[in-house]
Amino acid sequence: MSLAGRRIVLGVTGGIAAYKAIDVCRRLVDAGAHVAPVLTEGATHFVGETTFSALASEPVQTSLWHEDSPIPHTRLGQGADLVVVAPATARVLSAYAHGYSDDLLTATLLATRAPVVVCPAMHTEMWEHPAVQDNLELLRSRGVHVVWPTEGRLAGGDVGAGRLAEPADIVAAVAHVLDGADAPPDGRADDLAGVSVLVTAGGTREAIDPVRVITNRSSGKQGYALAAEAAARGARVTLVSTVERAAPAGVEMIEVASAADMQAVVVPRADHADVVVMAAAVADFRPVVVADHKLKKHELAADGPPHIVLEPTHDFLVDLGRAKRPGQVLVGFAAETRDLLDNARAKLERKNLDLIVANDVSAPGVGFEHDTNAVVLLGPGGMRQDVPLTDKRAVARAVLDAVVELRTATSS
Repeated sequence: MSLAGRRIVLGVTGGIAAYKAIDVCRRLVDAGAHVAPVLTEGATHFVGETTFSALASEPVQTSLWHEDSPIPHTRLGQGADLVVVAPATARVLSAYAHGYSDDLLTATLLATRAPVVVCPAMHTEMWEHPAVQDNLELLRSRGVHVVWPTEGRLAGGDVGAGRLAEPADIVAAVAHVLDGADAPPDGRADDLAGVSVLVTAGGTREAIDPVRVITNRSSGKQGYALAAEAAARGARVTLVSTVERAAPAGVEMIEVASAADMQAVVVPRADHADVVVMAAAVADFRPVVVADHKLKKHELAADGPPHIVLEPTHDFLVDLGRAKRPGQVLVGFAAETRDLLDNARAKLERKNLDLIVANDVSAPGVGFEHDTNAVVLLGPGGMRQDVPLTDKRAVARAVLDAVVELRTATSS
């Protein structure tokens, strides 16, 4: 993996989102990185030094003056393969942009020639202030990578932009930079600029009665990662989701529950989409009769074991394949437990898809409920690309790279 053996300085600053840096630290270490945590004085008001010292690869450092080395910032800066600051407050962004080193973290940022990733987090009013945006643009012009905040619940109960990106996305950005990939980890590549992308996510819920449902194990994480990656690359994204989770930044979200609900939302919108990515796990069956009241045990099992009659749901992905217009890219998913490639290729052809993302969900760390995934991309003309086990944002990047190639080939 790209993080194995890499020395990473993790800077944590004084914001309420500092608690998420604990998860970032854990994920980096789990991926094989050597993590040196540096906390500002403000950060210690939100998180404890002991926690990071226990999880990281070496003890926390908080001061220019509390270490045996007379120049700890130089040692940290010169030894780092990458420095990531999560969360990055308005104060630290300003200090870094203008060369003001008043603590160990800002001194380390100025003393390193390693790549730097900053992950801003602050209240909406601060995030939208022109001074903060100007500082970010100045840092980006110098090659600093930015993992952009999302919209969601903030401290004090407010909802808006400025929420720290999810730890999985931060770690994916770090890996992306260390991989030396062409596209920036902040996703501000413009290869989907102006493209209309429709994404589905989550497992549908088919009602038995007002309380019980038939569903599956899909968490929607892969669909959300696809929506976030598409939006970051400039697309106009609509996410149709069964999951109660905040939409990624810049994404319009529509909540649905059942397969029929999803069909009613997706089919008319697909007519106007340039790219349709059906990442949701849509139920294959639903109860024939839905009770209008909660069924009691004696009603379900009056003459022995419960007996619920099922009927197939309508496979509207077939409809999307038939109605696909020239230039539109239709992406399907195949979650399998055996005969992965045979089943996926059959689905690719039967449903007139341009690309199918196949994964063996019986494998460790793959698919449902995990933050990681391993997939095989299959496309026209025998096209095949294997994406080994990695985080779901990296999988999303690979899927959308393939989509961009398909669009380019179609238009050329």
